Amino acid sequence: MSKKIGFISLRFAGTDGVSLETAKWASILQEEGHECFYLAGEIDTPPERSMEDPLLHFQSPIIKNLNNKLFSRTIRTKETTELIYEIKKAIKQKIYDFVNKFDIDLIIPENALAIPLNVPLGLAITEFIAETSIPVIAHHHDFFWERKRFLRNSVWDYLNSCFPCRFPSMFHVVINSSAQHQLGLRTGIAGILIPNVMDFEKPPTPPDDYIVDLKKNLGMDEDELLFLQPTRVVQRKGIEHAIELVARMKRKAALVISHASGDEGNAYNNRVKDYIKLMGVRAIFADDIITDQKRYTREDGRKVYTLEDVYNCCDFVTYPSVFEGFGNAFLEAIYYKKPIFVNNYSIYYYDIRPKGFRAIEMDDFVSDETVATVKRVIDNKDIRDRMVFRNYQLGLKHYSYALVRTRLRHIMTAIWGHTGGAD
Repeated sequence: MSKKIGFISLRFAGTDGVSLETAKWASILQEEGHECFYLAGEIDTPPERSMEDPLLHFQSPIIKNLNNKLFSRTIRTKETTELIYEIKKAIKQKIYDFVNKFDIDLIIPENALAIPLNVPLGLAITEFIAETSIPVIAHHHDFFWERKRFLRNSVWDYLNSCFPCRFPSMFHVVINSSAQHQLGLRTGIAGILIPNVMDFEKPPTPPDDYIVDLKKNLGMDEDELLFLQPTRVVQRKGIEHAIELVARMKRKAALVISHASGDEGNAYNNRVKDYIKLMGVRAIFADDIITDQKRYTREDGRKVYTLEDVYNCCDFVTYPSVFEGFGNAFLEAIYYKKPIFVNNYSIYYYDIRPKGFRAIEMDDFVSDETVATVKRVIDNKDIRDRMVFRNYQLGLKHYSYALVRTRLRHIMTAIWGHTGGAD
């Protein structure tokens, strides 16, 4: 039987990991015959199936101001508590409006009950579940205890009760085995492991004529190697290692960084720019011309591209992250059949690497062997082709849409006593 499913989060827009994985889940659920609807602080989903309220967004001025109070001290004032409850009340009413308007059967909070970027939102969802017993699949991408910035706070009472909350009508989905273990140890909740995925059953669309001038519009020469760093500029991405790698290649090359700093400030962004100058690397910050859809700008008719376009044009992907909840960029590089340089961050080491993927690896520093291996892969097409073909086949086996489809069916069977597919 077809169900109406409501996704709730801080934003469903752009190319952040949560938005991308939500779109994948929605695509799978819609193929199963369900209808999907969206509530968030920023939306680029179909307007007829969406509700937007800036109060849900972590960039809302009132939420940013609140976070400065909550995560910079260990005691909160009575006035701050009252403000949290005032915002929570407004958001909870919006959730009621959303569920009633679209007659929602099941809600899927996307990271909203894991990372406290909007504490009142977490409280509002928790109270809504308590008051309605609505079926819930809470999709947790990364937890607050994994981020140093949230560990000094004045809201331990809310974090322990709502991030995540526990109810009989809830199922908790995590994206890696470490999160599954920690969730069980810390809360007693049995998490269901559904890793991030790509649609490996459908190979990527071949490059079209639109991207023929991508390098030129990035300011690059056609014979220049394009190293792609497909991440935000935040400290845990370890972008210094990508800069060092490109510097030590001693080739005509540029490092293209796809995303801006996002929600974690500009200090690290400034550090990266200083390091680029120090190492003498040509780096291109391309967040102004990489968006979620290819188009011409209204202002000056300039082309903008998708991340897929840049993957199709790049020679090598750099992914030297110190920590990741999973590693979308790794899967994307595999999907677009590009060789990848990766740090042995914990989730890669324990969950992904044992599957047999071939990547050029480092252990927290760039060695001479690492540089030599990257050069060999770039220079030898046979080695490169064997590497990316093997990786794609492993991606198809372990990280395809089929895995998500199967596990969501199991959850829906537990909720409704049948697969939940359309009759």
